Amino acid sequence: MSLEKQGNNETPILLGKLLKTNNFAKISEIVLVFLVAFVFINVFKSDQESDLLYNQAIIWFANIIMLSIVFIGLKLRRQSLSHFGFSFKKFNWKFGLKTFLQSILVFILAVAGFIIGSIIMANITGIPESSDMSGYDYLKNNIWMLFLTLGGVYIVSSFGEEVIYRAFLINRISELGLSSKKGKIITVIISAAIFGLAHYNWGIMGIVQTGFMGLALGFCYIYLKKRIWVLIIAHAYMDTILMLQLYFS
Repeated sequence: MSLEKQGNNETPILLGKLLKTNNFAKISEIVLVFLVAFVFINVFKSDQESDLLYNQAIIWFANIIMLSIVFIGLKLRRQSLSHFGFSFKKFNWKFGLKTFLQSILVFILAVAGFIIGSIIMANITGIPESSDMSGYDYLKNNIWMLFLTLGGVYIVSSFGEEVIYRAFLINRISELGLSSKKGKIITVIISAAIFGLAHYNWGIMGIVQTGFMGLALGFCYIYLKKRIWVLIIAHAYMDTILMLQLYFS
């Protein structure tokens, strides 16, 4: 084997070791995931009010980029998907029923968190202002756009957000010396705050609402021992209801 080829093979191994052992490398990975998406959105988004669907697509692509970086990091560490909580056990009706019931419970808790955020903001501002959902105005009375958006949302929101903000963030932040019980609580709070800030285009109300929703989902992720599929399904319930509300509004 040539020295050049040997060096190329050793590079990903070295990166993987750094991501496992070096806190600066771990923090850099977290920053990279969100910085790349933020730059991508701000470079390619349109300021034209008529480009709602285009801007939504830009956000979807940004989420896909984030997911790609997350899974590259997983591969560099030589960790399987089970590290994030993905299990592919043989499906049976008992397992399916348990997953469904757990997803309903997680859905209820997440909605409760969303409502609590609304109540807190209403008490602070004195005005029960709703989230700014004008970015989805293209959905109104457009059944084909509803189906298209639901398909995209299930991939980048239901699946993508749970992988990024729960599986990735909670696991990676906890690896920074926050693996104790108290540390896990701090980790969930940090991930929820970042999740809320990621919805800045929904306005301050949306940031607080999604932040509290993220808090509920984060604790569910820990309590259910990283059963990420349960959270993805529960998130899909919420996304479906939200999109239907925007369609009929």
